[in-house]
Amino acid sequence: MKLANLIGNRFKERPSDCVIDSHALMIKGGYMKYVTNGIYSKNPPLKRITRKIENIIREEMDAIDGQEVQFPVILPGSLWEESGRFESVGNELLRFKDRNNIPMVLGMTHEEAAVHLVRDYGTSYTKYPFMIYQIQTKFRDEARPRGGLIRVREFTMKDAYSFHTTQEDLQQYYEECLSAYNRIFKRVGIEEVITVASDSGMMGGSISHEYMLLTPVGEDSLAICNECGYSANLDTAENIIHNEAVGQLEELKIEHTPNASTIESVVNYLNSKVEYSCKAVVYQRMKDATYVVVFTRGDMDINETKLAKQVGDEVYPATITEESGIIAGFIGPYHFTGKATLLFDSSLKNINSLVCGANQKDYHYTGFNIERDYGKVKYVDLSKIQNGGVCPHCGKKSISICRGIEVGNIFQLGTKYTKAMNMTYIDDKGEEKYPIMGCYGIGVGRLAASVCEAHHDEYGPIWPMSIAPWQVHVCCLRADDKDTKTTADNLYENLLNENIEVIYDDREVRAGVMFSDADLLGVPIRIIVSPRNLKNECVEIVTRDKNIQKKVGFDEIIITVKELINEMMN
Repeated sequence: MKLANLIGNRFKERPSDCVIDSHALMIKGGYMKYVTNGIYSKNPPLKRITRKIENIIREEMDAIDGQEVQFPVILPGSLWEESGRFESVGNELLRFKDRNNIPMVLGMTHEEAAVHLVRDYGTSYTKYPFMIYQIQTKFRDEARPRGGLIRVREFTMKDAYSFHTTQEDLQQYYEECLSAYNRIFKRVGIEEVITVASDSGMMGGSISHEYMLLTPVGEDSLAICNECGYSANLDTAENIIHNEAVGQLEELKIEHTPNASTIESVVNYLNSKVEYSCKAVVYQRMKDATYVVVFTRGDMDINETKLAKQVGDEVYPATITEESGIIAGFIGPYHFTGKATLLFDSSLKNINSLVCGANQKDYHYTGFNIERDYGKVKYVDLSKIQNGGVCPHCGKKSISICRGIEVGNIFQLGTKYTKAMNMTYIDDKGEEKYPIMGCYGIGVGRLAASVCEAHHDEYGPIWPMSIAPWQVHVCCLRADDKDTKTTADNLYENLLNENIEVIYDDREVRAGVMFSDADLLGVPIRIIVSPRNLKNECVEIVTRDKNIQKKVGFDEIIITVKELINEMMN
């Protein structure tokens, strides 16, 4: 490929609206073009990268007996009604009606389609186990797309679905997929990815893991133990609080707290400790808008994923109306008469005396004791684990909160979908059973962006050889010089004849422009042909990461390049 013919514009300046580096470099380098919010077109460099990623994924999925299929992008709403997700999934699912007024959806995930494909096939235990996978376009109507390909609305994803007759068989295959995923991430150049326990969310199931690339620009927060290696998404990490009879038991008193409607203003006004305060956070259920009030320690934040799981519905921050009987800013458990479900976070357990709202404007209680003044309650883990928190695995105060990009996920779905969609098989005893499912996903575009995020410098991406758009970038300095141009042309043809992927820059531009574009394309091996090098009967070979820079004679170019390619592929 000649760079002069490569479609896509490259820019000198960093785009002002790109916050993270991978997004900025992919726009600046002409990898993709913005179409609309969360939707991009791919130019040839990015398409070549994602095709290589897809091939690596295919090889690893085939190696664990995966069978590639393809589901429709558009699915009838009736399939999602069978699983119960047509109504339960929020606005991320794009619903519409066709010309016959039939409800349809744009597939954001394909569990329903997978069950539909194989439920007539898997009617006997002799057909199990098996795994099917696809690499397909999906659409998720994200409320806040960000970071270029990190969080988009339209995306390409590999999703796989395995079917089993026993939990033990699923567990064994789940471990095989764990290993396959580790190989995939190593092959694409980000073997530093870690595995964390996660929440299965709308996917359902009891066990799930995410593969995270640790980076300050990541969209997810992770709890990681520096002592034992425990790791989990913040949404699932248990927040362990040891309150051992904290504070003295005091008399319950009502205090006038004018205009003190926040925890900070209350503790300042009363000169008390935030750890001895009871904060109220109000939510509403998605289904019926009923109120849920969560009481937690004043220095804690509510984990909405934990809360949603506890109440069995999605929740959102409440809009408090007068009819609710809830006095915003002064809410407390004692003599609460509002219309709401009350929940108590485990961070309040064993605190003898608390400051809490009095359910009257401008008043709070001091000396509030939950068991004495309210009664016996069930404490539930609803708050976020914090830096320096107790590790749920080793028990040490060694938790660090880090950021990460999710590059893959796997779920043990159980019988959630097969049971809902009436997929059954006859076992060896002649009994009817529901197959057990696993689900395994990797976002292709997000993976490409994550590799760029992990491997770049201020000038552009540093693509690993395994997924680089081309293996070699030939730069012809002084293309107006006949001997230089002839030598570079011949080298280009010789490399192509050796089945080496080459991008060739023979434009009559300044060296600075040529090298700037080469840095933006991030090709691993660069060969510089120039009049100066020709005088010494050599070329200059430089790797994009600048670790190798050497002069090579004409007779040694091909063998040197092949050796470098082999070395950089391993």
